[in-house]
Amino acid sequence: MALQEGQRFVDFKLKNQNGETVTLDDFKGKWLVVYVYPKDDTPGCTIQGKSFTASKQDFDDANIAVVGVSEDDVNSHKNFANKFGFTIDLLADPDHELLKAAGVGQSDYKGTMYWDRTSFVIDPEGKLRKTYLKVNPEGHEQMLLQDIKQMQASS
Repeated sequence: MALQEGQRFVDFKLKNQNGETVTLDDFKGKWLVVYVYPKDDTPGCTIQGKSFTASKQDFDDANIAVVGVSEDDVNSHKNFANKFGFTIDLLADPDHELLKAAGVGQSDYKGTMYWDRTSFVIDPEGKLRKTYLKVNPEGHEQMLLQDIKQMQASS
């Protein structure tokens, strides 16, 4: 079952590309974007990682943290992040704990099931504010930035 807006987001505890444990509580007092992507080092996922890295300062300036999540392991994330110089954390969820708990859907692509490209916006209290389903990676980071700035202004 998908999380509803206003509910507390999943209390995750996952390792980033450097093997460091990252939890939801690490982001208390900040806005957080958790973007789920299907697979390391694939075209759309590379576009997203590069876009979030290129606009990281804009997110930082707005008190917004960004983390990517896929089922790939820590080594895969490390290789992917290093290859493209990503400055955002990629969280490894090989056991699908966060993916399942957050209700991320799956789609078939050429006979293989992949997690749907989904983005979650979490407020400084850890509550889910908005979910974006089946995201188009082109320009998505700018849409998120504008939407969160509007949410910040109205809260």
